[in-house]
Amino acid sequence: MKIDIPKIPLELTERNFNDIFYEEDPIHEMCIITGSDFSNEAVGRVQLYSSVIKNCTFTNTDFSNIDILDVRFENCDLSNVNLSKSSIHRVEFINSKLLGSNFSESSLGNVKFEHSILNMSSFGSSKLEKVVFQDASLQNADFFDCKLKKVEFKECNINEVNFDDTSLKGIDISSSNFDALTISVEDLKGCIVSTNQAIQLSSLMGLIIKD
Repeated sequence: MKIDIPKIPLELTERNFNDIFYEEDPIHEMCIITGSDFSNEAVGRVQLYSSVIKNCTFTNTDFSNIDILDVRFENCDLSNVNLSKSSIHRVEFINSKLLGSNFSESSLGNVKFEHSILNMSSFGSSKLEKVVFQDASLQNADFFDCKLKKVEFKECNINEVNFDDTSLKGIDISSSNFDALTISVEDLKGCIVSTNQAIQLSSLMGLIIKD
């Protein structure tokens, strides 16, 4: 599946995330932010466009209702960040830590999570369309009541992920690994799995496989 990559201009202005406290309308666009520590903060509706965020720390910060478009995060720590009720489109998270991050009730489109840690993250009641998880760890992540369309899990750790009330029809998890999943038989219909996974899932659902 091909997804749209962030549209980021070649010339970017260096800025610091702390600048937004002094702006009535916190808007960052066409900028590069490097090495900023913006932890344990809470801001209003932030708008972040056409930018690169590198080596920054945002742990425990409340970014709920944020609007992110055409942005790449590289080597950032967004652990326990609140990104609920947000709009996130044409965004890449590369080599980043999103442990316990909250994306609930959000809209994500053309988003890539690559070589990133999303253990215990929450996407509950969100809409994900054209989203790729590549070499990501999603152990104990929560996708309760999500709408998934053209979503791929490529070589991920999805052990103990919760897909309750979320249909996996057309979703390919065949290259990912898990020991257990939370999902109903109905929501599993149409999911693309490997032969070994089919045996695993049959066992999890209480079937006895006889040679």
